[in-house]
Amino acid sequence: MIMHIITNFGDIGGAETMLTRLLRASPEKAFVVSLKDVSERNQKLAGDHVKCVALGMNSWTRYAGAGVRLARLIGREKPEVIVCWMYHAMVAGIIAGRLARTEALIYWNVRQSLDDVNVLSRSSRIAAKISSVLSRLPDGIIYNSQRAMELHRRFGFENNNIEVIPNGFPPVDSVRDYTRRPRIYGIAGRFHPQKDHALFFKAAAQLAAQEDDVRFIAVGRGLNWENETVRTMISDAGLEENAIELRGETEDMESFYRSIDVLVLSSRTEGFPNVIAEAMGHGIPVVATDVGEAAVIVGDTGRIVPAGDAFALCNAMKMMYHVPAREFSELSKAARQRIDDNYSLVKICKRYRRFLKCT
Repeated sequence: MIMHIITNFGDIGGAETMLTRLLRASPEKAFVVSLKDVSERNQKLAGDHVKCVALGMNSWTRYAGAGVRLARLIGREKPEVIVCWMYHAMVAGIIAGRLARTEALIYWNVRQSLDDVNVLSRSSRIAAKISSVLSRLPDGIIYNSQRAMELHRRFGFENNNIEVIPNGFPPVDSVRDYTRRPRIYGIAGRFHPQKDHALFFKAAAQLAAQEDDVRFIAVGRGLNWENETVRTMISDAGLEENAIELRGETEDMESFYRSIDVLVLSSRTEGFPNVIAEAMGHGIPVVATDVGEAAVIVGDTGRIVPAGDAFALCNAMKMMYHVPAREFSELSKAARQRIDDNYSLVKICKRYRRFLKCT
């Protein structure tokens, strides 16, 4: 049995999504321990063969107690393999494993690229630093991108058994057929400094000043008109409110992808940005900042620009706007094919199984 330890299985993020896909695609019984919470959505997506437990570690003061409970769970369940997802879980998992004196193989799964450490929360920075000190202890480390591996090595991570395994994606049934120029740009991701929405709003405002029929859609936790900080960012950027739709957090990403022509990523740091590959799998070309594995995923099917450069981001979006419909349709097909060829969920699951010695 495999036990997965994750920081917060109540969240909707790249790590949580990849874990649910991995669990759903694996028929064996599995056990998920979330240091914080477990959402009904993630439990359902994981499948009935997966047992989930939440430890309620919502502050550092509860960390020690959660660690003891985790050690007891490991001792009771006796997993053969333990996979720790994200920094807090990596620290907790390796310490709890020692306390439980488990014979299980313990692996870490790193989901961040560290392009810009300053955008991480103080708690995450501390957990990352502790992880670097303990990084020789796990039996192996999985990174979700080559860049993540390189940046973590510079940060102090050392381990003799490492593997880069990107995220995997199920096939998409719907096929896009573009008969007009792209004019609707979407961004997806929680409202967080890492995502640099201010950059997106600035680039969007610049583009809207040049092309009056472009429109923008933003989805993600905190991206709603009730958020005063978001309203201020949009106003400061000079973007008219009627040019952008804020949908907030949504579980209906299919609807979002059907609504847009181009996906934009404005992040300052990423590991493997799921939203890029998901959009491309739907046949949606991407404009992205050069963070994490973005450039590798996109290849020649979209545009990559430096992080933090609103002018460059706007120009790349404008280039997409002026691509003729027939040529844009070819970009759409190429984007989808790139995901099918390189990031199929079936292939990625096999790579996980081999590395975790589950064959």
